[in-house]
Amino acid sequence: IIGKSRPLQEITASIQKVAPTNATVLLHGESGTGKELFARALHFLSPRKDGPFVAINSAAIPRELLESELFGYERGAFTGADARKLGKLELADRGTVFLDEIGDMDLALQAKILRVIQEQVIERVGGNKPIRIDVRIVAATNKDIVKAVEAKMFREDLFYRLNVFPITIPPLRERREDIPPLAQHFLNKYAAEVRKGPLALSDEAMEILMKSPWKGNVRELENV
Repeated sequence: IIGKSRPLQEITASIQKVAPTNATVLLHGESGTGKELFARALHFLSPRKDGPFVAINSAAIPRELLESELFGYERGAFTGADARKLGKLELADRGTVFLDEIGDMDLALQAKILRVIQEQVIERVGGNKPIRIDVRIVAATNKDIVKAVEAKMFREDLFYRLNVFPITIPPLRERREDIPPLAQHFLNKYAAEVRKGPLALSDEAMEILMKSPWKGNVRELENV
């Protein structure tokens, strides 16, 4: 996590405060702000650091496949299920599960995630045996979850369970003093990859970077 802006220092302090606990954390932030990076920091600063960190993007997996990805399935649960498969939640036992873009999750699946948080129990698709697990949930969204709750697009009870310790990651345009160290970091990273360097940005180049709107945040800066 690179930068010295006050907002970033406050986020870092919050992560250090909550990491040793088992509290569920909800990371709010625009796309590209680095929510998974902060989730990994939470994991590696926690007592679970030697356990698995399992990330899953709720928006990137088709709705009909997400349940089996999360919960696994038993042999014969559906056509093509010719062997038992463990889901991400079971694989993350004694570790951390990062549910990215949870605002895009289907309402029916949200109910099952609520049970995981409340009871630490899962059932594989096609199974009827409760399986006890020990996982910490860290979730993230780039949506306004409060509005989604009001519109009945997100379960209110799950929101309260996830929002125990909310952390908002500000967009890059609101912490522009972090742009120079981030830009230099990415320059060093890719210069090393192509075996060039050390390289430095000109004053003119830095001025352009500092004035850019960065709608894609840190991810856009890295690509540029």
